Amino acid sequence: MRRLIMENLQKWKDQRHRKPLILRGARQVGKTWAVINFGNQFFDGRIHVVNLEKRPDWHRVFDKNFDIRRILMELEILMNTRIIPGKDLLFLDEIQSCPKAITSLRYFHEETPELHVIGAGSLLEYAMRDIPFPIGRAQFLNLHPMNFVEFLLALGKEKEAEIIVSTPRRLSESVHNLLLEDLRNYMFIGGMPECVQRYVETGNIMESLKVHSDLAASFREDFPKYAPYSDKRCLNAVFSSVARSVGRQIKYSRLSDDFSNPTIKKAFDLLCLARVIRRIPSANPSGLPLGASVSSKKFKALMVDIGLMQSLCGMALDTEYSQIDLLKIYKGALAEQFAGQEFISAGQEELYYWDREAKSSSAEVDFLLQKGGGIYPVEVKSGASGRLKSLHLFLKTYPHVTSGYIFSCASYAEIREEKMIFLPLYYAYSCAKK
Repeated sequence: MRRLIMENLQKWKDQRHRKPLILRGARQVGKTWAVINFGNQFFDGRIHVVNLEKRPDWHRVFDKNFDIRRILMELEILMNTRIIPGKDLLFLDEIQSCPKAITSLRYFHEETPELHVIGAGSLLEYAMRDIPFPIGRAQFLNLHPMNFVEFLLALGKEKEAEIIVSTPRRLSESVHNLLLEDLRNYMFIGGMPECVQRYVETGNIMESLKVHSDLAASFREDFPKYAPYSDKRCLNAVFSSVARSVGRQIKYSRLSDDFSNPTIKKAFDLLCLARVIRRIPSANPSGLPLGASVSSKKFKALMVDIGLMQSLCGMALDTEYSQIDLLKIYKGALAEQFAGQEFISAGQEELYYWDREAKSSSAEVDFLLQKGGGIYPVEVKSGASGRLKSLHLFLKTYPHVTSGYIFSCASYAEIREEKMIFLPLYYAYSCAKK
């Protein structure tokens, strides 16, 4: 399977003033596969993999001190190989299990800058909160579940993939409907590589869906590692409740009846650290950066993956899959999850939305995108422009905003006098690309 992150990994490899790279991402999104595939392609297979979770006995290599020459010598002995700076790639997998290995990256940068070093792990933010890590001594890349582009590439549908990464335009009805049908499948299969691989091998969606429960179990297996920071039972409750709350403002009290708000908040924050869920705060679009105006009290959330989300929600697949309008599946929540997930994979690492409460009326716009020095409000819903009251209000309130996006199952169209661009949902990645 082709992952778009390969282009960024290659750019990192060729940088003159390169630093050790930390690849971040949730469990099971394909970090190990991506790095090994990268090593085989661009280092002629000269990649040395040190899995620090499988080999806890090798942690002692990093425990003694941070003499990089000694560390490399001991790793060479343990792996019975030579590690040649400038030619080889050293891959410290599951690096979060050995905090001192994370700290050692700064010394790799200082003492052997010619050696290509990548560290990857699924609970990195959780591990790094308790260790000193000098800013500026490493570079970071984020890996997410496979987006819709990568899903199409995995199916061998290169032409369709080319369309949805190009500048949005109106397509023929047959091509438009073909893309919507593939998108329907993706919305249920999701982008976790194992699920996509199962679908590629069998062509059967139900076979792919069987993987979701195993993936959910693997995430839950990590919950004991969060102790003593949070209650395992609360983590499990929040994990499932957030999946059912996508598209709605989060209230801690609604995520569980069995725990206090402070306990639920702690669980929510830890799941964000593990990149299992993502906080989407409300922001004021008066100016950039949007992050300067975020509300700590108003926020929504997304799950790491749309396939995992629909599985945790326990959707009635026979009913939901047969919906003609993709935006009506699970009352529109699945479409909003898809759009947010695509925006993030396109580089919108910090997502926001707009919420205005007034005595007479309230208004909400699903997302706010930042690109090219501008702000673009996004609505994910069907309906004519006259029904988009919140978006109309937004564009009237903030005249510096040049246009708003409306994603639906309709074909591409523009209403320039109303500053609105109507886009098929499959163009989400293209429109969010910075």
